[in-house]
Amino acid sequence: MTAIIEYPQAVEDRAPSSLPLRLVLAPAGSSPALVDGAWWPRSRDLTAELPPLMAVLDPLWGRITRVTVNPTYWPVVPRKVQVAGHLVHVGWFKAEQDPHKLLLLSYTTGRWDLLVIPPGAGPATAARLMTTAADPLRVLTASGLMDEAEFFRIAAEADWDSTRELAWDSEGGQGAAPRTPAPRRHVHPGTAPGPRTGGNP
Repeated sequence: MTAIIEYPQAVEDRAPSSLPLRLVLAPAGSSPALVDGAWWPRSRDLTAELPPLMAVLDPLWGRITRVTVNPTYWPVVPRKVQVAGHLVHVGWFKAEQDPHKLLLLSYTTGRWDLLVIPPGAGPATAARLMTTAADPLRVLTASGLMDEAEFFRIAAEADWDSTRELAWDSEGGQGAAPRTPAPRRHVHPGTAPGPRTGGNP
């Protein structure tokens, strides 16, 4: 099942709790994979970010009771977070868990793994990651998806730089044949140049 994602153009004046959740899930019935979708939080504050995520996931997956993260990218990992009338226990694993993954457990249904897109990621990178993480044929780990996205970002920047360099050269920039400046006529101060006429002066 895929959750609807909205990408508002201007969100600076809105409270974080009123902003649409940036989440995409793999289609229902997809074959098991290393990630079940992607989440693009707006900050690294789990206390603020988990409640809106649970509000969407609880009706889809059953009540989420436990979440684990790798603390590499989370400055504070609370032990519990209050969400919609119940507590979600939060734990962490440094060596055992991919730093770009959020693991969610529901006692009634099972386990899910979400790629966590960095809050500061650019829209193009985030869109690529969300599309790839929800692809039914996905085979990469969360860190593998991040490495792939970084490769594409660097390649796109290199391509953009090459395009700009070609445009620079075609417009007379470095690499183009130097232009010879037109000769200037000497004009005495206080006089204006007269019209050009043929013959000798």
